[in-house]
Amino acid sequence: MIKLVLATNNAHKVSEFRSCFAQKGFDVEILTIKETGFDGEIVEDADSFEGNAYIKAKTLCEYTGMIAVADDSGLAVDALGGAPGVYSARYAGDGASDDENIDKLLAELKKRPDARRDAKFVCAICVCRPDGETLYVRGESEGLIIDERKGDGRFGYDPVFCYPPMGKTFAEMDSAEKNSVSHRGRAIEELIKQADFLAK
Repeated sequence: MIKLVLATNNAHKVSEFRSCFAQKGFDVEILTIKETGFDGEIVEDADSFEGNAYIKAKTLCEYTGMIAVADDSGLAVDALGGAPGVYSARYAGDGASDDENIDKLLAELKKRPDARRDAKFVCAICVCRPDGETLYVRGESEGLIIDERKGDGRFGYDPVFCYPPMGKTFAEMDSAEKNSVSHRGRAIEELIKQADFLAK
């Protein structure tokens, strides 16, 4: 079994990682930031998903001396020039709730009534090992932004992100469905393909 630190305390994100690994039959024990005892502040001030993932993974790797995995994810909407992008979690301001971020997104799109609603979720994962080696993988999922929330899954922008091949929003999918097509699920799949990097 491989033991690693996942640089987050977000319960939804931890659940998605564990579920994706389990679905691929990957035997791994995941610790969260809280479980390591780390109580410092990690400032994510990079201008890319990969950059922010690296900051988190490097910090936890140095603190624990263990393999650390971090992801940075977000929504990129074509009509908004790729926004909210790396600011997805705080699009409506620091400390904004998911609903507040969605409300701002829909308000911005209403200002562009003729614009297409194409969007994609992006997930960049960085793995830092104590020996200094670093690995990056990325996953993307393309879809459309809809005007009305649909589904019971209340995570991020999932209720307004429709995945056309399934005709559902991410919030309407069960975990297995979502993991099979989501940006994070695809990024983790790429990570698992390079499992030797985790096992060294």
